[in-house]
Amino acid sequence: MKRNKPIALSVAVMLFAATLIISAVSPKSRQDTVPSLQTAATVAQAQAHTQKAPEDMRGIWITYMELSMENESDKSEAAFRKKFEKIASDCQKFGFNTMAVQTRPFCDALYQSKLFPASHILSGTQGESAGYDALKIMCEICHSHKMKLHAWVNPYRVTASQTPSELSDSNPYSKDKSLGIKTESGIILDPSDKRARKLITDGVREIVSNYPVDGIQYDDYFYPTDIGDSDSKQYSEYVRTVKQGNAMSLEEWRMANVSLLMAETYIAVHQSNCDAVFGISPQGNLSNNAGLSADVVNWCGKQGFADYICPQIYFSPDNPHLGFEKALNDWTELSYAENVRLYVGLAGYKAGTDADEGTWLNSDTILCDELNILNKNNKVSGFMLYSYVSLKEESARKEMENLKKAMN
Repeated sequence: MKRNKPIALSVAVMLFAATLIISAVSPKSRQDTVPSLQTAATVAQAQAHTQKAPEDMRGIWITYMELSMENESDKSEAAFRKKFEKIASDCQKFGFNTMAVQTRPFCDALYQSKLFPASHILSGTQGESAGYDALKIMCEICHSHKMKLHAWVNPYRVTASQTPSELSDSNPYSKDKSLGIKTESGIILDPSDKRARKLITDGVREIVSNYPVDGIQYDDYFYPTDIGDSDSKQYSEYVRTVKQGNAMSLEEWRMANVSLLMAETYIAVHQSNCDAVFGISPQGNLSNNAGLSADVVNWCGKQGFADYICPQIYFSPDNPHLGFEKALNDWTELSYAENVRLYVGLAGYKAGTDADEGTWLNSDTILCDELNILNKNNKVSGFMLYSYVSLKEESARKEMENLKKAMN
């Protein structure tokens, strides 16, 4: 969404931003906390002038694996430029108008950052500079192809399993392990820690202020499903700070922590660049989001959490557990605040495979059919395809040919 004038840094916004931070430390209840978030976001919205209607989203995700130079014999800037030029050209010719490019995958940076170490994706070693600014190059190339670029950020993730294999000494977690939480699946920045939240939002400000990105997007990694009691110390400290009987439940508290970051990020994006948008891409199975402490119903229904929501509805129509249309209906039946747009993530990576109990092999028009369903739904404003590599898979060739025809 475009805004005619930037959000004013008024006293009201600053006071409500402070209220957000305070409410995460000692909210009386989740019911009290969410209105505080809503109020702050409403003030921010009130500072904005009339919004222009954006074109429908035809987006595609570009993952860090697709950008990786780790295994390339030539890791030079010229080689990266050539690689990304091919990606952007392919996407533009296919009919996409937006690329969501993974920019901070592991508490690191594919750009010049004062907060995060250089990503191992480019040099092979976290903290070792590749000698060029990948995000600057990607913005330049993407915009030369008349497409928008959304910087895709993993807000909490430090490691996933054994990736990256080694953290740089300059990684924020390496410098201060109290910022993070360890689980069996990896390490995340602590969603309840206001220092961690500030690091994340300062990182977003750094991107939006220094690069001509058209948006910031968070994906579906919030509290991991294997969090267990790894944050019991933090929760006990929270309970200690509130009056007896007024504490939120553990799950309410976790949801409030995540929602707080969403609201703070929304404000950070719009304060930093009046033309940029903030989007969130949660799990496509609506009920799964609660297990990640993602309060998607409030993010959709209240202004100030996001400009768009793009659930990853990665299901075939014949999926025996949850079909595409049933999942879509769950999302379209939600209430949406004014100016919160709904996009839908489509599973390009499943095309031509035996995924969803073999149902993706039933037809080579599944993505085309799903796009047609979206085009007829007046609550949906576009789609995003996961991911670029699926355009090149031989097993998905017929499916992609049909999708391209439907798009154009």
